[in-house]
Amino acid sequence: MKVLISGAAGFIAGYLVPELLARGHSVVGVDNYSKYGRVEKSYDAHPNYRFVQGDVKKVEVLKELIADCDQLVAIAAMIGGISYFHELAYDLLAENERITAATFDAAIWAHQHRKRQKNNVLSSSMVFESTNVFPTPEGNQLACPPPQSTYGFQKLATEYFAKGAWEQHKLPYTIIRPFNCVGIGERRAKSDREVLSGNVKLAMSHVVPDLVQKVLKGQRPLHILGAGNQVRHYTYGGDLAVGIRMCMEDGRALNDDFNLSTATSTTVLELAQTIWNKLKPGQPFELVSDQPFAYDVQRRVPDVRKAKEKLGFEATTTLDQMLDEVIPWLKEQLQIGNL
Repeated sequence: MKVLISGAAGFIAGYLVPELLARGHSVVGVDNYSKYGRVEKSYDAHPNYRFVQGDVKKVEVLKELIADCDQLVAIAAMIGGISYFHELAYDLLAENERITAATFDAAIWAHQHRKRQKNNVLSSSMVFESTNVFPTPEGNQLACPPPQSTYGFQKLATEYFAKGAWEQHKLPYTIIRPFNCVGIGERRAKSDREVLSGNVKLAMSHVVPDLVQKVLKGQRPLHILGAGNQVRHYTYGGDLAVGIRMCMEDGRALNDDFNLSTATSTTVLELAQTIWNKLKPGQPFELVSDQPFAYDVQRRVPDVRKAKEKLGFEATTTLDQMLDEVIPWLKEQLQIGNL
């Protein structure tokens, strides 16, 4: 199978591309390097991988690349930590809508005029931002109130793009919702501005790398947003890549949606204590609670039974295993000035 991946220089694609290559698929990646700048990947020279620097908001660029591909994985988007929801509220909506519309325009064209296509759309757990049903099953996004953040609202819109393209043009799809991806490869984004968290300046990012950086930079007491009782499901990027691949390969995923996540709940406080104990063993853990952001969702708890029962997917990597990979990588990136 030949696959086009948009957002190929990004975080999740860094796990997905080698997963697909290892399974014998050919991959074409496209990215404009707008988030991290030019990034070298270990698979850049792989004979079944081709990278193109291009703007996925331009339909003609995507048409040329997708013409001989069997499937598309639509990852490209403006995405970042919770600070993004406040700093870039309009851009998140407008820019991601432009990306989504161009992506579907190209995919519909290819389905009508070239090889049979399937669109695999990466959505987000934020479509469940306003739910009060836990664990949250697929389908609840249609029953709960709409997301309050522009980011969550736009991600929900991508799901409606997928359904609309099927209803009108019979473009097959699978909607994929990762939960709290953790892994290596997430760097300081070019558009990030530094924010003060206690006595440490950090770029806008996600909770795991931010907490690790604070401890590595000597912050004590450790600052977290709120009381730390926010519940998350930290899921390893390698597990997510396997789940995405299964959604692509398995016919039972056709025209359906799946939560891809670990089944294990972890509070932010538990995460902070685990990171502290790995980096500062034997030293007392001290904590300060900062004012949380408005869109700091208190509970993200997915129902993961559907992916397991229908596709056989299960995320098995533990938080300890993830941190044992991520912490040394972040130490190295901090030393060479990438963070």
